[in-house]
Amino acid sequence: MGMTLRKARKTFSLDPELVSFLESERAERCSESASSVLEDILRERKQHRERARIEEAIANYYGSLSDDEREEERNWGAFAESQFPRK
Repeated sequence: MGMTLRKARKTFSLDPELVSFLESERAERCSESASSVLEDILRERKQHRERARIEEAIANYYGSLSDDEREEERNWGAFAESQFPRK
């Protein structure tokens, strides 16, 4: 059986404008608590960062390829596309 992780209780001071935003997001998302909305916003930001990191790694990889390696990648891509039925 897996253990469930307990949430850490933290206290933050926020600008009143951000508190209003958080409350409007809570209402819009029909969430029971501002804490869960804040958690969702932070999770979304974390996912955005991870996606950007992966995209950068992919760009760096393809940017580092020689012309011959790029041509080989194009050929493999064309072959892969040819294996899917066209509608």
